[in-house]
Amino acid sequence: FRSGAHIYAQVIDDDAGRTLAAACSLDKDVKAKQKSGGNVAAAKEVGGLIANRAKDKGIAAVVFDRGGFQYHGRIKALADAAREAGLKF
Repeated sequence: FRSGAHIYAQVIDDDAGRTLAAACSLDKDVKAKQKSGGNVAAAKEVGGLIANRAKDKGIAAVVFDRGGFQYHGRIKALADAAREAGLKF
């Protein structure tokens, strides 16, 4: 999910209805590095963080759902950072 001030990402199991991993620009790891949670740099941090958390739980491949948002700007930055960190879409 993307708001004007922050960006959120989750890895979910649709069948079980459970969240397996989550990251957002409000996480202390991201806030320590970024002044604002609503920019491309914060989205890149969140993308890398969600990929690392998913890999820690043994998840290597996901389906990317952009939630109706256009694939550019912060959404693209998050996806690209997650791919660079090793998550497969």
